[in-house]
Formats: sequence, structure tokens, C-alpha cells
Amino acid sequence: MSLISLRERLVQHLRPVSDWTPDGGPDRSDYDLNPDTPRPGRALRPAAVLVPVIARPEGATVLMTRRADTLTSHTGQIAFPGGRLDAGETAEQAALREAWEEVALDPAAVEVLGVGDGYETVTGFMVTPVVGWLAEPPVVVPSPDEVAEVFEAPWDFLMDPANHRRDFYDPESGPRRWFWAMPWRERYIWGATAAIVRALRTRLYGDEAEPAAAVDEDAA
Repeated sequence: MSLISLRERLVQHLRPVSDWTPDGGPDRSDYDLNPDTPRPGRALRPAAVLVPVIARPEGATVLMTRRADTLTSHTGQIAFPGGRLDAGETAEQAALREAWEEVALDPAAVEVLGVGDGYETVTGFMVTPVVGWLAEPPVVVPSPDEVAEVFEAPWDFLMDPANHRRDFYDPESGPRRWFWAMPWRERYIWGATAAIVRALRTRLYGDEAEPAAAVDEDAA
């Protein structure tokens, strides 16, 4: 019953993929926790990530990756499969393509349920989270050039605000930078990935009278 209620909730609360437009603005951003950080006027580069929700019998999980240490940016960070849009692509197409390229996730195994809140990164990307439903645990093969590890984090852990914390670092110049983090076991989920998870939690459960009970129902 819990997997059924979770899938229904995702369908009801996510935006239809047909509503996505390439010129849509962000709903949330890295600047939400850093209002004093100067926000440059710029055209944001469109990107998309796939948030793969796996319907395991023992409870839903979310597939994530740890980026390869050989990449030129964001090395070793926890992420969703994703990247920038190619010319003419939709967010859905880009998310599925990137998941195939990064971890060989078969697009045919993914039922796209909708999109979450657009997210602006401090690096100038407008990221659209595309939520996919996997009725069966997938067979994945990480691309060694891009992905060091593929793992699954429990849905109930990610949706529990008790596991969401505000961390910070002090750059060499400029003000202290705050970000969301939700460490799970030895993995440090933080930054845009954590913020996208938190925004998804708010979208799904923010209007519930007892959100914790609703999460428990979906994740049990």
C-alpha cells in the first residue's frame, strides 16, 4: 500500500512534464540560504537531473551517484544523474539521456511522473528535477569517466527533515556560504542535490497536517 500511495502522491503533486518550458525561471536557488551573496544578472544555462525513485518491496529508495574524482568540477560529490540540455532537448529527454550515459539506466525502465521545482545554482545553471518511477530495481553500470559509485538512499531518510541540516564553509574571499546537507552513512549529500531533495519533500508533504505520518505511510 505504501508504494501505491507514494506513486499517487508524486503524480498529484509534481508538475506535468508537458508544462515544462525551456525559458522557465527557478523556484529555488543556492541564494535562498545566502541572501547577501551578490546575484549576477545572467542567462541561466538549462540542465536537468533524473530523480529515480525505486519501488523496492521493503520501501522506496532513491538512486544517486558519487561523481568521479577525475572530473574537472564537483569531483567526488553526491549527485543525481544529469547534466546540461543539448540543443532542442526537453528536460525529460536530457535527464533520461544523462542517466543512460552515466549509469546505463535504460530509459524504457523509467516511468516519468513529473518535474519538481526548478533550481538555480551559483554556477549559473537552471536545473529541472525530473522524477522517474522504477517498478523494478534497475541494473546499472557506472561510466568510469563520470561516476565513481552508484547507490540507493532510503526514501524515508531523505524525506525526514530531522536529517536535513544547514552546514557552511568559509571561502577564501566573500561571505560565509550556507547550504543544505543530509549525511547518510559515509556519504555526504549536500549542496544542490540536498536542496532539490528538500524542495521535493516540501512539494509533496508541505501542506499535510501531519507530514511525518504521511511520509511514514509512503515509506513503510
